[in-house]
Amino acid sequence: MYVFCNPNPKGRITDDCVIRAIAIAEGKTWDDIYIELMVEGYIDKDMANANYLWGKYLVDKGYTPNILFNICHGCYTLRDFCNDHKCGTHIIGTGTHAVCVINGDYYDSWDSGDVAPVYYFSMED
Repeated sequence: MYVFCNPNPKGRITDDCVIRAIAIAEGKTWDDIYIELMVEGYIDKDMANANYLWGKYLVDKGYTPNILFNICHGCYTLRDFCNDHKCGTHIIGTGTHAVCVINGDYYDSWDSGDVAPVYYFSMED
């Protein structure tokens, strides 16, 4: 089920989906995650929303990386993922978007249920 959530302190809808998804999953503020990812980006000399960078950040926090193999693009949606993952905290990557899933609900600033997940990071409860 879709749950509207935008932890951006100014309520902006911008290219901050990675920061929003991790903040929701970790129960931290948008500002805290922004700073932590910017430090990681500074160390690696890359942007904080680079897929490998935030993926490494999550693995360092104890998340397990997983890849989804689709038979066809779009056949398996975020909604399908939620139906299959009713427990735990997951951060989904589509290649261009990141979304937080907690116990089968997806939290985002827009209804992204029709996007196709490509990979995810799990923190099982």
